[in-house]
Amino acid sequence: MAVTGNVNPSLRWRLSWQLSLVFVAVVAAVIVGLCVYGAMILSPNVGTKDRLIAALGEALNRDAQGRLVIADSRRLSAFKAESERLWFVAATPDGQTVSYGAVPEAYQALGPYVHLIKEADIRGAASTGESATIDSAEARIGPFRVMYGGNPSRSATFLTMLAETYPIYVPLLAIALPAVFFTVPRIVGRGLAGISDVAREAAAIEPLRQGARLPVSGIPREVSPLVTAFNDTLERLENEFRKRQRFLIDAAHELRTPIAIMQTRIDGMPDGHERQRLLGDVARLAEAAEQLLDFERNDQAADLDETVDLVGIARSVVADLAPLAIAGGYQICFQSETESLERRGSASALPRAISNLVRNAIDHGGNRGMITVSVSRSASGGGRISVADEGPGIPAEHRELVFEPFYRVTPRSKGAGLGLSLVKQVAANHGGEVGIESSAAGTRVTIEL
Repeated sequence: MAVTGNVNPSLRWRLSWQLSLVFVAVVAAVIVGLCVYGAMILSPNVGTKDRLIAALGEALNRDAQGRLVIADSRRLSAFKAESERLWFVAATPDGQTVSYGAVPEAYQALGPYVHLIKEADIRGAASTGESATIDSAEARIGPFRVMYGGNPSRSATFLTMLAETYPIYVPLLAIALPAVFFTVPRIVGRGLAGISDVAREAAAIEPLRQGARLPVSGIPREVSPLVTAFNDTLERLENEFRKRQRFLIDAAHELRTPIAIMQTRIDGMPDGHERQRLLGDVARLAEAAEQLLDFERNDQAADLDETVDLVGIARSVVADLAPLAIAGGYQICFQSETESLERRGSASALPRAISNLVRNAIDHGGNRGMITVSVSRSASGGGRISVADEGPGIPAEHRELVFEPFYRVTPRSKGAGLGLSLVKQVAANHGGEVGIESSAAGTRVTIEL
């Protein structure tokens, strides 16, 4: 069987990674949606809170008189440089306050009371479009509270929420993705179990096993149309096969009458070279018609339940064809290592197969040498029938093709090209096979049953 360069993709792998992508996309969409929603409803100062409190935790200090002051720090200076509109009012529990930036007029009066407010979100007043937030925090000097604003960045709020929610979505992805890759192949495997059974049954269908159909029950609904179409195709093929069989059998039968008429007329002709040549042509035509009938009859399956003696069948064929072989310039002999070799088979098909092998040796053996027919018991306990000649042999490129119907090694060969094909067919019907060995010293064809 030829191996193609394209490998069919695995449905399990495809579903696994596609479902994983879908899951990641859904989780990402939910997280982004929640963060966008949060950025719209939460205070715009959410994105400022963590950085400002961290900077003030380092910068708040007291001078020598114990007053609250803001010392310069690298973090606070960088934050101020990034936020030009930043303002805040920091207060300690004892009521001391310190401020920075342009505190909106609406919130200036709240400065003395910041130390009394733990948390607050102040916005939506008619007098100002500014929003303010009050939060509690810890500094080196102790606890403090701060009111701040001036940096209403929705994008900062979005990024802050995205960063703060990672303990939710990161573990979710870490657990869910392996679960998808672990469970999807098993789910797909169970879902496709019926398809695997159907595939095995499809592989077991033989050309001669008419009426075979694939089961539709137990397979996914999405696949059942394919199985139904395959069964319909089998039905159409069988109908065409039966039409072909009827045509060939009828044609072979119809040929018998004109062949018989021609035979009678030629028999009435005066003796001579032309009469002998016509008789030979009619004989070949009659043999081709009979082989065609044999081929089609055997193709319709023979009765294989009879008890047959391979030794007796082969010996009888040799006796019948010995005069034909001797007339063709050959010697012919029969060999058997046992007196009898019985097995179950067809008492009509096996003699035809052996006869075709002997006739093939007579036609292609070069009209010289010995034709040997031998019967032996095979290593598996079955039977082996061999027919060997001492002819010129068959070229290597033709050895497998000679078993095809109507194939002839030489175009001008006398036969119709059905003899060896019928032999192969008979062997296959008996659960056996045919082998061929050929060289310049002769050809041996063996039927293994």
